[in-house]
Amino acid sequence: MTEPTLGDVERALDRAADLETAEAVSVLRTARQDVRDLANNPDVDEERRQELETRLEQRIREVKQRDAYDSGLGSAMNPAEDDAP
Repeated sequence: MTEPTLGDVERALDRAADLETAEAVSVLRTARQDVRDLANNPDVDEERRQELETRLEQRIREVKQRDAYDSGLGSAMNPAEDDAP
C-alpha cells in the first residue's frame, strides 16, 4: 500500500462534505491519521500538512456540531421566536 499524499487528504476532506455524519467523521478521522503519519516524511511540506491537520480538526467538530443540532439539541438550545414566552 502506498503512503497517502496531501492531495489524497484534501480529496477526503472535500468528499466528507457530501457524506452522512457517521461516515463523514470516519473519513475525516482516517484523513487526520494520514496527515499525522505524513509528519515523518521529509518530502512533505510541513506548513501545508499542519494547515490540513487543522482544517480536518475543525471539520470534524463542525460535522459533530451539525449532527447535534440536526438531532434536536440545537432547536432545544435555540427555540424559535414563536416558542418564546
